[in-house]
Amino acid sequence: MPQWPFIPGRLYSRRNDIHARYGGQEQGGISTPQSVGAVFAFTGESGLKHGYADGWQPDGSFSYCGEGRTGDMVLKRGNRAIASHASLSRDILLFETTGKGRPVRFTGQFMCAGWTDQQLPDTNGFLRKAIVFRLVPLNLAADPIVEALPEVPRTTEEFNQLRARAYAAAKAPEGVQAKDAVVASYVRSKTVRDYALARANGRCESCNEGAPFETPAGLPFLEVHHIKRLTDGGPDSPGSVAAICPNCHREAHYGASAVAINDRLLALVQAVERVTIADLPLIAKRSIH
Repeated sequence: MPQWPFIPGRLYSRRNDIHARYGGQEQGGISTPQSVGAVFAFTGESGLKHGYADGWQPDGSFSYCGEGRTGDMVLKRGNRAIASHASLSRDILLFETTGKGRPVRFTGQFMCAGWTDQQLPDTNGFLRKAIVFRLVPLNLAADPIVEALPEVPRTTEEFNQLRARAYAAAKAPEGVQAKDAVVASYVRSKTVRDYALARANGRCESCNEGAPFETPAGLPFLEVHHIKRLTDGGPDSPGSVAAICPNCHREAHYGASAVAINDRLLALVQAVERVTIADLPLIAKRSIH
């Protein structure tokens, strides 16, 4: 996973700190460099003169109008890059402009939770179809600690049903999404996390040791780790999350061997997830108490 050097709230030179280092178009609201997995999105008051206003929503998401100054907006170029950022393995980095020729302020890293088509005026004042994205701050969906499954699968059938729900939830969002983008993203994430915990069956998927302790409910405590946020269709995908012990979790983030650990863990998890539907009971046997 790329480690971006930008700090929320700090000012940066768009030309020197962003494009000179990573490439991408130096003009416009959405920049899509070819050499790195990023979409640089820029927001600011300048959008008002083109008929739209970006902004924070009550649910904690950020409403971001796509590119295209006249006529109907279409899912091409920068708009497609945002809509498909997960499947394209691109991170969305949002910056706020502070005036023409002035530095831009880093807002943070986001994930796209969907979009809606709205009737908004274009630069000439004519109504047109505008694409308005719902961007969710990554820190709202990032590596939450999960103590235990609310309901542990007891049979192969229950486990397979949980797995099927996880894959359905992990699909990249298409078209119009729920108004509460943060809640929708959380529900998708929770379904995948529940499956990862069931798959681990109380043992760390990194070191293969048992969970370090039990919760008050008598269930093993493990934490769910995002190995690669933007792989296999989204930040939360069964093939890119693992249930691991707290010690391995910290090492996977901050250890000297973090890259090697995550590469090994990703290969292990994806090997398990490549098992065919016909072999699902084989996974269930190691995943059910």
